[in-house]
Amino acid sequence: MHFDDGELPQDYLKYTHRKVLWILGGIVTLFFLLILSISVGAVSISPYEVFLTLIGQNVSTKWDAIIWNIRLPQALAAIICGAGLAVAGVAMQSILRNPLASPFTLGISNAGAFGAAVAIIFLGTGRMTSTTAGAVIINNPYLTTISAFVFCMLATIAIIAIAKVKASAPEVVILAGVALSSLFTAGVMFLQYFSDDAQLAAVVHWTFGDVGRAGWSEVIFMGVIVIIACIYFIFNRWNYNAMDAGDETAKGLGVNVERLRNVGMIVAALVTAVLVSFLGVIGFVGLVCPHMTRRIIGDEQRYLIPGSIVMGGLLLLASDTVARLIVAPYVLPVAILTAFMGAPVFIYLLLRGYNR
Repeated sequence: MHFDDGELPQDYLKYTHRKVLWILGGIVTLFFLLILSISVGAVSISPYEVFLTLIGQNVSTKWDAIIWNIRLPQALAAIICGAGLAVAGVAMQSILRNPLASPFTLGISNAGAFGAAVAIIFLGTGRMTSTTAGAVIINNPYLTTISAFVFCMLATIAIIAIAKVKASAPEVVILAGVALSSLFTAGVMFLQYFSDDAQLAAVVHWTFGDVGRAGWSEVIFMGVIVIIACIYFIFNRWNYNAMDAGDETAKGLGVNVERLRNVGMIVAALVTAVLVSFLGVIGFVGLVCPHMTRRIIGDEQRYLIPGSIVMGGLLLLASDTVARLIVAPYVLPVAILTAFMGAPVFIYLLLRGYNR
């Protein structure tokens, strides 16, 4: 077959431009969704007034208080959490070469739930002031957060240690994560069984992943960690492309596969641990977003990683916006909605993408 001069480069440029345009379009959509998300709620604010407030125009003192103190931190927490879980998921799937890998399926999220339950029940960090669910209070959120973070990292260390016994075989890591997930789930149920009503309510309240519990200090801390992790994964995008071709091929290209896999797992787990310890368990985002992005822009890591970051922010911000409206004036924890949405979407992706 004969190709004219410049035909292949032009086709390749069109191929890459489509991917770049999709990512840029996702960023623009994310900005407009951010404005819309801030504008809706128990008190409705017009998107134009939201925009004026965000650029520093003092439209109303009341609007300033609602937007800057409540809705903007919540919306940014949703974007940061979605982006962090999505980049952790796409990194784990690439590192382990397994489409089922994610912070949720590897048990890291459940380890955080167990750590929070330990803090609430044994350290007394949760209480209930009345019989209504809305009066459940985590009276020492930082101690609960630290405990959840510690158990997330312990789960990660255990997974990596088990994998080293089998020379970091990807299937061993997945199976170890599934086993640890079941173990920590059983641990949470065990603690719940022997807890009193107040402790039980506090544990259940914490495990409902909710971006609304984040303030500005949490948003800034989570944002810094997620940005650093995203930079690390994007920096290693070529190495992950090599690993997609197999460990032996990657080693032949000079990639230190074992070190890249272990460091990548630790960075992904660190992101997950920080997000879970602050916001609770939010499942399916890290599992579904990479697959949704693959269906649109393909497997090449140069575009898959930033595309998954944008998709994660879009998905969780949209889910949080719908969660605030679906049973208004009550606010549904976003983790409930992501689970309802994620399961059927994931089944659809499996049937369409892997059963051709």
